[in-house]
Amino acid sequence: MDIKVVSGEVTKIETGAVVLGMFEGEKRLSKGLGALNRKLGRVITNSIERGEIKGKAGEVNIYHSLGRIPSQWVAVVGLGKKEEFKLDIIRGAVADSCRTLRQKKVSDITVLSDSIADGRKFSREDYAQAITEGAILGLYTFRKYYTKENDFTEVKKLTLVSTKQDGVAAIKKGSSKGRIIAEGVCLARDMVNEPANYMTPSAMAEVANKIAKDNDLEIKVLEREDMQKLKMGALLGVSLGTTQPPKMIVLTYKGRKSNDIDLALVGKGITFDTGGISLKTASGMEEMKADMSGGAAVLAAVSSIAQLKLKINVTSVVPAVENMPDGSAIRPSDILTALTGKTIEIISTDAEGRLVLADALGYINLSNPKAVVDVATLTGACVVALGKQCTGLLGNDQPLVDNVIASGNEAGEAIWQLPLFDDYRENIKSDVADIKNAGSKGGGTITAALFLSEFVGNTPWAHMDIAGTNFTDKDKKYNVKGGTGVPVRTLVNLAIKMSGKGK
Repeated sequence: MDIKVVSGEVTKIETGAVVLGMFEGEKRLSKGLGALNRKLGRVITNSIERGEIKGKAGEVNIYHSLGRIPSQWVAVVGLGKKEEFKLDIIRGAVADSCRTLRQKKVSDITVLSDSIADGRKFSREDYAQAITEGAILGLYTFRKYYTKENDFTEVKKLTLVSTKQDGVAAIKKGSSKGRIIAEGVCLARDMVNEPANYMTPSAMAEVANKIAKDNDLEIKVLEREDMQKLKMGALLGVSLGTTQPPKMIVLTYKGRKSNDIDLALVGKGITFDTGGISLKTASGMEEMKADMSGGAAVLAAVSSIAQLKLKINVTSVVPAVENMPDGSAIRPSDILTALTGKTIEIISTDAEGRLVLADALGYINLSNPKAVVDVATLTGACVVALGKQCTGLLGNDQPLVDNVIASGNEAGEAIWQLPLFDDYRENIKSDVADIKNAGSKGGGTITAALFLSEFVGNTPWAHMDIAGTNFTDKDKKYNVKGGTGVPVRTLVNLAIKMSGKGK
């Protein structure tokens, strides 16, 4: 999509549709909306008087211009109450309006930035970033495998308009940043939406190699033989049931002159999860292609971080493997030895994510990173606890945990901290090994995080359980059906804060 920023009068712009915002209960129209209202014969104020437009968040009203202005359509989007206004409302409003206009066969959309910014508590740059993110994310589609032409309109152009020339530079800067971050999210979504017969561990490594080539990054892909030399018995154990070779992908961005790793991002890369010998039920198993969402997120985040040229060193690590149930697969009661030397009793082969993460965390910890954040679709218990709207977060370092939560709040990605109480560690004590990979049913998200904590030592660490937030079955605001790309924007915001560019 071509994105431009211009200054001018919204009533004179030639475009398929123009989008303007309005607050709930607002008695006086903004300058741009007022000008349009006059050109359109007071259709907007008449609609307000009839109660058709209320300005509530998520409300979209579409009007045909009837040739009175160069734009064919006008969309008035609700921004909710001023006192409750936040940037995420912009993302949602722009996403909803863009999708609605696409249904009207509009391929060229213009957003009047001033009607949304309008001198409120955020900067022009912030507004422009949110508008751009909302448009790109809301219009995302995954159409790669359609073989027949159908009645679909692609939005090819987005224009952000400022009524003031002095606002253009800030809007351009914010829009550019929003585009980089949103395209990172779309990259993660593409990876998650790919079928598992295409998005194999080897294919994930190919994506990482392309990211490295496009952004001049360092990359290392550990093969089975490399993992055997490092004695990664936990990851290799999971790989025994599949013909797909495992990969350990290590992608590094250096934004400052140092070999230190300021932030390590570790993402679970199970490209398909049958549950192994502890086989999952058939219902919903097709969504297990998304069990590599954590891996996709950390690779995409590094891509965006590199394009933003942040002054921070970030390394992402993705243990990529399938979990399949053939005659060579690990069984409940087997014992595996991780890279750290810790022995693990297998209680459930469907608790495989923590096994591959154990070796990934152990591996990156050898490099003494200053902070580690791992991302994984780890437990159904997290979905039970928090539903599908909120990511679970646990960690051993409260400042890091607080930073992740703040980064998520800015992105509109809801995160809730769960306790990492040591008492729960009893649930993963084994009678025959150092630790077991699954405990009792209660507190499953906590015990899974405690299992991971065994492999990070004293390194500041936070664990994000995205089992509920990585995938959605319906379009809502800027998330569309399929992979969501959560938590790419949170991770990028975290890197921005840690690089000293945060607010």
